[in-house]
Amino acid sequence: MDKSARRIVVLGKTGAGKSSFANTLCRQPVFEVDHTPSSGTKECQAKFMSVSGRMVLFIDTPGFIDTKKSEEEMKSEIVNCITECAPGPHVFLIVLKVEKYTEHEKAVIDKINQYFSDEALRFTIIIFTHGDQLPEGMKIEKFVNESEALSDLIKKCGGRCHVIDNKYWKNNQGDEYRTNQYQVAELLKTIDKIIEANKGGCFTNEMLQKVKRNIQQEEGRIKQSSPDLTEEETAAKEKQSVFDNQMFKAAGVTVGALLGAFFGGAIKLMKEERSLGLAVGAALGTAAGVAAAKGIMSDASTASGSSVTV
Repeated sequence: MDKSARRIVVLGKTGAGKSSFANTLCRQPVFEVDHTPSSGTKECQAKFMSVSGRMVLFIDTPGFIDTKKSEEEMKSEIVNCITECAPGPHVFLIVLKVEKYTEHEKAVIDKINQYFSDEALRFTIIIFTHGDQLPEGMKIEKFVNESEALSDLIKKCGGRCHVIDNKYWKNNQGDEYRTNQYQVAELLKTIDKIIEANKGGCFTNEMLQKVKRNIQQEEGRIKQSSPDLTEEETAAKEKQSVFDNQMFKAAGVTVGALLGAFFGGAIKLMKEERSLGLAVGAALGTAAGVAAAKGIMSDASTASGSSVTV
């Protein structure tokens, strides 16, 4: 376990190619890919891997934004992701397909806009998969500009977007742009720029910081009571304990409210539905969340997210 690793959370709708993208990024089959009709990551997976000499904690998530799972299943996976990435990710990667954007795809983007705070989007890069669907000679920026919804989302992310193809762009066919080698190198440069711009800090908020404190407290308790455990065993035990505690606290909180609390969009959700805000604030123990839900917005910046060096 490397506590200095960069924490990267990968999000996207089911079947967008998140797991395949992770494998393309590290050039080895770290994550299992299911190609059946009901394909998609079934549960949150966190794995350490080396990417061009950089140690990364890569957190692959189920389709939080577009899924057929039950509320309880989704809640469990969200809490698992929060526990794995606490005190927060250095980068969010949102994976979308190169495809015609229908009302369904627009609805996915609407959810991203709803759940993500402006602060979280400062740490976000949009990754397009299925690059072979991009017309010859077209760059991803031009494709993005053909959709107002997509274009607006990319602008909120500081213009950060890249395209890869997990199947057809593995070898150089003469067009450097249409190779994963070139695109991954460009993506790593963008990740470095985000981390440098935030002085090595990660996206965080009150909830994520509290989870991290709970993990540290559990670590001390477990080391004292079970000194013979390995570092990996201790880490697994402390995270399981904190996960169980967070699941208990999240009882009665909707998936949408939990996602809003995670990505910092809870303030927007609270404004729209204050009873939800109160539930989130009470269940997750965030004073700023409760205050915001009551209409006291002075602590909004704390609840929506900030950057810290970790």
